[in-house]
Amino acid sequence: MKVLLAEDDPLVRDCLAGVAASAGHTVVVAADGAAAWDAFARERPELVVLDLDLPGLDVLALCARIRASDGGARAFVLVVTPRDGNADLVQVLDAGADDYIGKPADADHFAARLTIAERRIGAEAARRRAEDALAKARYFAGIGEMSVTLQHEINNPLAALLGHAALIEQGLVEPGEEREMLLVIVEQAHRIAGVVKRISALRHPQSVEYLEGAWMLDLSRDGTRDGTRDGTRDGAREAPAPSDDPPTTR
Repeated sequence: MKVLLAEDDPLVRDCLAGVAASAGHTVVVAADGAAAWDAFARERPELVVLDLDLPGLDVLALCARIRASDGGARAFVLVVTPRDGNADLVQVLDAGADDYIGKPADADHFAARLTIAERRIGAEAARRRAEDALAKARYFAGIGEMSVTLQHEINNPLAALLGHAALIEQGLVEPGEEREMLLVIVEQAHRIAGVVKRISALRHPQSVEYLEGAWMLDLSRDGTRDGTRDGTRDGAREAPAPSDDPPTTR
């Protein structure tokens, strides 16, 4: 883990840096607030340790700047404070700090805080990975459901439209049937357009089981038909009662 340690007292800085390094962390040091911000912007460390009395830039402002920066929300910020007043601690936490430690911080206490921070950083990273995986699974599930929906809702009218158009194109139409076929083509084209319109008008997408294990978007009444499931929730969704027949084309 990369640790940014901002402390103006060289003895304290060397002591804390030694504790972090002995725990296997890569340590970047800074002696004032401006240098700390430059180091953070350059290194993007997972853990930031800030002395509350750091010169050069108000630490509370620095903490808020880190939080507002690109990727700064993921950093764990530990503030070292020599004061025990509740008002100071509230300000520290309100500025975006995750934890604080009183000064002077002995080596064992600081090492324990590093361990706590490392565990929380690991847990947060695992949570983000799980959320990313879930979002990706939902995305691909949505693509699959849309594919089934289009096949179910559009294949039949599209086949009728293309079939009639091919007969007209090849001159295989009996005298007097061409107009009737053109009407069928127009009707099926409107049917397909209606499907597209219903899809674009969905505001609360639901899913309905098309065949066992295969789901599609429900385009009836904006997905409010009985036996549907909420397409925006996770996988723990109750499937509708099984049916002997797939849904009919609407």
